[in-house]
Amino acid sequence: FGKNVVTPVDKNPLDIEQAFVTYTGALGGGTFKFRVGRQEMAFDLQRFISVRDGPNVRQAFDAVWADYEYQKWRFIGYATQPVQYRDATVFDDVSNRDLTFSGVRFERQSVGPGDLSGYWSRYNRSNARYLDASGVERRDVWDLRYTGTQGRFDWDIEGMLQTGTVGSSTIGAWAIGSIAGYKLDVPWSPRIGLQFDAASGDRHLHDGRVQTFNPLFPNGYYFTLAGYTGYSNLIHIKPSITLKPAANLALLGALGFQWRETTGDAVYQQPSQIVPGTAGKGSLWTGMYVQLRADWTIAANLIGSMEAVHFQVGNTIRQAGGHNADYAGV
Repeated sequence: FGKNVVTPVDKNPLDIEQAFVTYTGALGGGTFKFRVGRQEMAFDLQRFISVRDGPNVRQAFDAVWADYEYQKWRFIGYATQPVQYRDATVFDDVSNRDLTFSGVRFERQSVGPGDLSGYWSRYNRSNARYLDASGVERRDVWDLRYTGTQGRFDWDIEGMLQTGTVGSSTIGAWAIGSIAGYKLDVPWSPRIGLQFDAASGDRHLHDGRVQTFNPLFPNGYYFTLAGYTGYSNLIHIKPSITLKPAANLALLGALGFQWRETTGDAVYQQPSQIVPGTAGKGSLWTGMYVQLRADWTIAANLIGSMEAVHFQVGNTIRQAGGHNADYAGV
């Protein structure tokens, strides 16, 4: 309600979100699964491959999916075309003919005190457009993640490298995301957390290299439910505290601080949209925000959440015509 520009991600009159056929059977002492049809897929914390919670319409893929689980190992292969959402009429969503995403993935439990996972994927797009390049995009994605707990400590660390080409330009981009915390042994079990994220930007235009990180299919609420921040040309630091006054209630308060990785590239918002007038201008600092959130676990498959965010923009965005923003959602 009240949104000036409404897109197919904001509304979808009536369509098929998921419809697939699946097979599960024993194989070689493990379990084999095969699935074909329209389906959702998400990896890890959904930094880069997600079901896109946050916007009104979740992300689905027309895909072939196979995985094999054996003891502490899991191997996955997938070939997909993301669903292109339309809002003109009912049942008009189609496979995106201009975009494919396919690859292989592994997962290994009990690697030291944590779990290890990684994947390679090929992201092909026929009509990519960046500040410094345009044309056919062939992007290879290399991802590795390690997550675990040790005593009262917990952590989640993920790194991604991207190579390939956009038109005649070569790709060289990277990102790292991390969340760590420590739980205190006092009433309400406070968890002191720190989140750090960084993603490359394009430092020099017209040099034949594309360094802008492509966040692929990111989760709308990874930073906040407000969805202001894009995971490109970014440095983000977020200290937080989480309290649990009851077993089914969690209260979070956080401060987020944001910079650009380089002033040569623009400031990015979701979904990978440039803030006009910021490329090559202003300072690294882009702004900060305050986040308050409550999560109530009502039942095993039902959670209620409330969140409020105030974003204070930096001078770079303000000089480009931007302004402070407030968000509240249930």
